[in-house]
Amino acid sequence: MHGNVWEWYQDGWHDDYKGAPINGSAWSSQSDNNHLLRGGSWDYIPEACRSACRNINHAGFDFNNVGFRVVCGAAWT
Repeated sequence: MHGNVWEWYQDGWHDDYKGAPINGSAWSSQSDNNHLLRGGSWDYIPEACRSACRNINHAGFDFNNVGFRVVCGAAWT
């Protein structure tokens, strides 16, 4: 899945992981509209095609190299 499109996350952008939740919940405590992107895309450097690669973008913009993944929590019960 890495490298197809940058993946939007519900989490807001943070410079580091200090104060991040440890229970898996979204970290959306910032008041601005910048969101976390992960995974690189088809038009980015190959080294960025991994989930640890982070980027930032302002929510509300659409590009052909940014998307999201639909998750169904019911499938895990």
